[in-house]
Amino acid sequence: QAQAGWLQHDFGHLSVFSTSRWNHWVHKFVIGHLKGAPASWWNHLHFQHHAKPNCFRKDPDVNMHPLFFALGKTLSVELGVQKKKFMPYNHQHKYFFIIGPPALVPLYFQWYVFYFAVQRKQWADLAWMLSFYIRFFLTYLPFLGLKGTLGLHLLVRFIESNWFVWVTQMNHIPMHIDYDKNVDWFSTQLQATCNVRQSLFNDWFSGHLNFQIEHHLFPTMPRHNYWK
Repeated sequence: QAQAGWLQHDFGHLSVFSTSRWNHWVHKFVIGHLKGAPASWWNHLHFQHHAKPNCFRKDPDVNMHPLFFALGKTLSVELGVQKKKFMPYNHQHKYFFIIGPPALVPLYFQWYVFYFAVQRKQWADLAWMLSFYIRFFLTYLPFLGLKGTLGLHLLVRFIESNWFVWVTQMNHIPMHIDYDKNVDWFSTQLQATCNVRQSLFNDWFSGHLNFQIEHHLFPTMPRHNYWK
């Protein structure tokens, strides 16, 4: 599931086939049938992220501020001045590992993707998603029963969630997070991205998103060319 996530990311950025139509079609298959999520949902969130990375209220990836985490120096000081305290932020380096990585996919994405598809009437995406669940349950019900199949699905989502959050946070969250200052596009991308050391394992583990700077500057570039 994690590797299928990096694969759908490639198709979503139109970086595999030479024609947009083929990329869009295979993207729907990979994210819908292999992962059980709507392509329209990913496009809606991810394109906003690339347009304004780490810009509060414009990048959906940092919407967890200030409900669960205090992100960035400027926003954290602002919370302190306003004396807003939703969580014990001075301990967030401890509770991040309990709330963030394990919970994002199984407790939030799992239901929200269905809400998104129905609310926006993305019926084709919903059909692709249902094909994933039908295939999954037909495959495992005869062997594991209903409880075992549900448990397997939850376990897969739990492991995938930890994997996904570690990768997506390590190449963005250490960088500048603030309100949109309307600086030029090039500077906006560089202020919000950092790379993680290149290695055979890191390339595989992160779907080459350890080259986050290159990815944000050249989002349609095929991942195997980032190192060049």
